[in-house]
Order: sequence, then structure tokens, then C-alpha cells
Amino acid sequence: MTLPDPRPRRLPLRRMPATTWKKQEPTWREGSPSVIGSALKRALARPSGNWFVLAASSEVRTDRPFGRVVAGTELVAWRTPDGTAHAGPGACPHLGAPLCRGAVDSGRLVCRWHGLSLDGGGFPGWDPYPVHDDGVLVWVRLDREGGEEPLDEPVVPERPALPGSLVAVESLAGRCEPEDVVANRLDPWHGSWFHPYSFVGLKVTEVPKGADPDPDRMVVDVGFRVAGRWGVPVRAEFRCPDPRTVVMRIIEGEGLGSVVETHATPLGVDDKGVPRTAVIEATVASSERIGFLLARKLAGPVVRPVMRMAARRLWKDDLDYAERRYLLRSTGRWPG
Repeated sequence: MTLPDPRPRRLPLRRMPATTWKKQEPTWREGSPSVIGSALKRALARPSGNWFVLAASSEVRTDRPFGRVVAGTELVAWRTPDGTAHAGPGACPHLGAPLCRGAVDSGRLVCRWHGLSLDGGGFPGWDPYPVHDDGVLVWVRLDREGGEEPLDEPVVPERPALPGSLVAVESLAGRCEPEDVVANRLDPWHGSWFHPYSFVGLKVTEVPKGADPDPDRMVVDVGFRVAGRWGVPVRAEFRCPDPRTVVMRIIEGEGLGSVVETHATPLGVDDKGVPRTAVIEATVASSERIGFLLARKLAGPVVRPVMRMAARRLWKDDLDYAERRYLLRSTGRWPG
């Protein structure tokens, strides 16, 4: 696929090459289990500093608490009036009531059962956790669950400047482990085959080889389908900054520098002992086009739900595959 001419065009849309799903070139040889498995192994060996993505920054608010179980730990999060995010155990230290069903009053977390009021400084039997808010996502550090050497801050991917970007975060969960989500993202070869409604002409042009000084970078040329044969061709790279994150960054073409971050947060196990993982995907889109700037300012509330819907559609399909991968691994039938 030919990438866009570097000279600016009035519209970023291009007419994609005519093809059909069944006439694509098979990609199973290039997307070999050894290449994907090696990339996954290197990603899982990277330090996380015990940081886990908890939620979108917009979900942690000053007017109500947010609750989620991460790595089997019940958590509650809220903000004080100055915008600072806080997180702590989700059970009230008095009689164990769920604090996520409480209230936030003047920056304090209030339990609805008996009115116990908590701030970010702790209480006997209730100690807050380190929190990092990067403006897109809120992270929480769980040293006991992570089991690594703690880091002061999470490894936050490089992003476009937020004031000029459109940000959308979508979250959904599946019955698998974080490595199954990461493995799925480290297999870009499946894009045009498994998601023909979104991708066309996907070709992997660079993969890790031997003593490559940048061993964890994959590069793809792909057209993002808009309607019919019309799409936006780009070149993008995939990297893993930590063991539970895969970042796709546009390095040539429309939206240069824009990123899609896929974060896999372990939740715990269900009533049958099967692990559950949340896919928290953050899209930070940027462009110097006037049309994009206008859309961001005037139509952001309309565009963001569309961005989230597109991410949900992709991950609804990909989680099916991640769950399948976990099932085969856990029963000793995984071929990789």
C-alpha cells in the first residue's frame, strides 16, 4: 500500500486498492508463533513498578466514588476539590461496607452505612494507595499484588500534547489473563483478516530480528477504513513500554504522533476460578488540519463516543480470541 504524499491535501481520505477478503495474501507464515511469542516474552519481562491502570481520568470524579477490583484487590477512587485523585481499599474499615457506593462530600469519602468520613491521609485499618493521574488515565500502585521493585511513577507512553488532542477511553472485560490481551496486540498480521470492517491492505513491514538495536518495534502500513473503499492510509509502530501495555503510534501519514494505548488490567477470578482482565484502551488523536481542530472544539462530545464505539467493536472481536488463547493455554492445547 502506498503511503500518503507528505504534501498536505484538502482531504485525508484515499481510495483504497480494490480487493476482497478471500483474495488477500495469507499472513500466517509472516505472523509466526515464534515471532509473536518472542515479542510477548520480552514485553512480559519489562518492569511495571507495580502500577496498574485503574480507570479513565474522567471516571474518577469529585462528586462520586469510582470502584473496581484490580488483581483481586477491591479499590475505591475519588477526587478532592483541587482535582487530586486518591485511591484506597474498597471496604470501609468500620464494618466493611462498599465505599464505591458511598458519597464524596467536600473532598472526603463518606460511607453511607454509618457515615465514616475518610480523606487521602488514611485511617486506622485503612491505608490509601499511591496514585498517578496522567490526564488520560488514573493508575494505582499495588506493591503486594505486583511483587516487583516499586517505581515512583508508571511508565506512561509518549503522547501528543493533550490540549490539542481528542481523547477517548473505552473499557471492557474478558475471561483471560493480561498476557492474552498483549499477545493479541502483538499479532498485527490478523488485522485485515479479522477486522475487515476497520482495516484494509495491512502489511507488516518491520519485525524484530536478531541483534536488532530496537528489538520490540513492529511497523505496519495499513488503511483505516472509513466507508466502502475509502480510507486513511498510515504507517504505525507497535511497542510495549511495560508488561501490560501495547502502544500503537502513527509515524507517517494522517494524525502523525497519534497513539492508541491498550492496557490490560487483571481484575481477579470469577466464581469458577477463571481469570478476568479489563482491556482499557486510550486513543489520543491529534492532527494539524483545520477540520480536526474544529471537530475537537465543536464536535468533541459527538466524536468521542464514535471513537469509543470503534474501539469496543474491535475489542469485542479480539477478546473472543484472547479468551480462546487462554482456554487453549490453560488446558495444554496451545500450539505456540
